[in-house]
Amino acid sequence: MPGAIHAEGLVKTFGEVRALDGVDLDVPEGTVLGLLGPNGAGKTTAVRCLTTLLRPDSGTATVAGLDVLRQPDAVRRSIGLSGQFAAVDEYLTGRENLHMVGRLYQMRSRAAKVRAGELLEQFHLAEAADRPAKTYSGGMRRRLDLAAALVVSPPVMFMDEPTTGLDPRNRQELWVVIKRLVSGGTTLLLTTQYLEEADHLAHDIAVVDHGRVIAQGTSDQLKARTGGERVEVVVHRRERLGDAAAVLRGFGKGGATVEEHTRMITVPVTGGVKLLAEVIRELDSRGVEIDDIGLRRPTLDDVFLSLTGHPAEEGAGNTDDPDEQAPEGAGPAGGHRAAPRDGRSDSGEGTAS
Repeated sequence: MPGAIHAEGLVKTFGEVRALDGVDLDVPEGTVLGLLGPNGAGKTTAVRCLTTLLRPDSGTATVAGLDVLRQPDAVRRSIGLSGQFAAVDEYLTGRENLHMVGRLYQMRSRAAKVRAGELLEQFHLAEAADRPAKTYSGGMRRRLDLAAALVVSPPVMFMDEPTTGLDPRNRQELWVVIKRLVSGGTTLLLTTQYLEEADHLAHDIAVVDHGRVIAQGTSDQLKARTGGERVEVVVHRRERLGDAAAVLRGFGKGGATVEEHTRMITVPVTGGVKLLAEVIRELDSRGVEIDDIGLRRPTLDDVFLSLTGHPAEEGAGNTDDPDEQAPEGAGPAGGHRAAPRDGRSDSGEGTAS
């Protein structure tokens, strides 16, 4: 049975650029899918197609059991969207912003005010509720934007790089909010360039590069593809790097990586802590002094580098890529929007909630 978000063979082109090249996704109800990839990979284009902001050239998709192409109005009533940039009116107060969104969703004024008050409390914005949004910090604006996307308590949420530009404290605060949201039963598709964020929040991760899903699985499953555990050794004297590398190669299950500037050697291994003790004894017997040694599992950074051949942050800021621009008639790249009851744009495709 298809999940709360389901896509098969999504293709979207902009001129000669193939932003999506046959994307398949399935997100079970009440879970988080992390869509991971650099700018220009196709993440935002996928979100726009799934939220009815863009019409795919081919392929099918359903959201909350509703066909994205045949039932766009119903899809918009069933989703929340928080884009790359906080879509709040800077001259309205936090309370007024939320009340306005509620009214756009056809809520009665009293009900919209009550819901605004609930969300301001939930997102720790009650004390600033009657201040203009332009006086809010970046983290507060982000929380207000997310609150606006939840005015109608949608069963499915899309968050497109929700923590981009936030400092570590605000990012972690938003993570808490997202976890609380999902624990309440909401299904979430989250796009991000932050590998730590995907590791922390997502039940399942899809790695996207050049418009294709090149790998999918849990964080542990993806990490296992890179070769398991790794021993890292920092040698005290740079001239002993060769000797230490020879020792580690004897224990490793692959080639050793030597970084001369940090005097670090890394090698994939199996055997856990017991093997680590053996490595230490062998280095000591060879007279190789070390400053540090450790056993670690691969990170999602390792996974991404292994799968794509380049770091996750490579390509960031590529504003020439159509994936990072709003195509004509498609609406803004970021933010949430409530559709009028007929939900139609000039192109006949409608805008996203």
